[in-house]
Amino acid sequence: MLDSLNLKFCGLHFASPIVLLSGCVGFGEEYTRIRGFCNRDAGAVVLKGTTLAPRLGNPPHRVCETPAGMLNAIGLQNPGTEHVIRRILPELDFGETRFIANVSGSTVEEYAEVTRLFDQSPIDAVEINISCPNVKEGGVAFGNYPDMSAQVVEACRRVTGKPLITKLSPNQTDIRENARRCIEAGTDALSVINTVMGMAIDAHTRRPVIGNVQGGLSGPAIKPIALLKVHQVYEVARKHRIPIIGQGGITTAGDAIEFLIAGAAAIGIGTALFYDPLVCKRINAGIVDYLREHGLGSVTELTGTLRA
Repeated sequence: MLDSLNLKFCGLHFASPIVLLSGCVGFGEEYTRIRGFCNRDAGAVVLKGTTLAPRLGNPPHRVCETPAGMLNAIGLQNPGTEHVIRRILPELDFGETRFIANVSGSTVEEYAEVTRLFDQSPIDAVEINISCPNVKEGGVAFGNYPDMSAQVVEACRRVTGKPLITKLSPNQTDIRENARRCIEAGTDALSVINTVMGMAIDAHTRRPVIGNVQGGLSGPAIKPIALLKVHQVYEVARKHRIPIIGQGGITTAGDAIEFLIAGAAAIGIGTALFYDPLVCKRINAGIVDYLREHGLGSVTELTGTLRA
């Protein structure tokens, strides 16, 4: 029955609808040191956000636990594209799962150049991070304006033949319009949603807890927002047969199933890994049980089955 979890995503075979999200599993190796964890339990792993040159990231504090969630403002700390391609990718086992690069930049040209370099690597696909809410330039500006989003997608599309996934921000006026423009610009898939902007204050010092003042809120607190955004984007994407990775607060098989029904073809797991590293096994098993109970032969039969 585990075959029922198999799916094709942008022409790539996924052994599970689960995608491990960027920033939550390092460069694909961090959780492999935990007993019982295996990348094979996920259909794909999205590597940490990568820029052309190395970045030190934001000043501390970078993480803050909140009710039913977590704020983070890492600031895209990474060793740069060249290091990732030359030193990190050769250490990954590409027979385990699919590995997806996450590309970030401060200019359209930087996005395109990082994408071009990954196009020449063994990476399976490229995710464009145009929606990072915790850097002061680049991502959040591109992701909140459809014209800018389309420019980034067009530039990246010109330099790669690999599947291109665009990560959409919830912090914008009309996510449907942005999705439409990204599809027209050549994206092969959409990742919905990134974190929601938020902040935390220390009442004793009267200062922001996060060194960057604002950060991205993830975890169960944002699940209702994420579900709505996936449903809205699916209304646009289904006409063009563009698949969606739905994400935002998924911690159980029930959560995952809701996102599939709303229109996701695959589901992203992130914050849940921090307190339950073996959550993927439980979610896979729960989805299989649901499919069996409802007489469904494949997880793909669930996508977009929301009833009016």
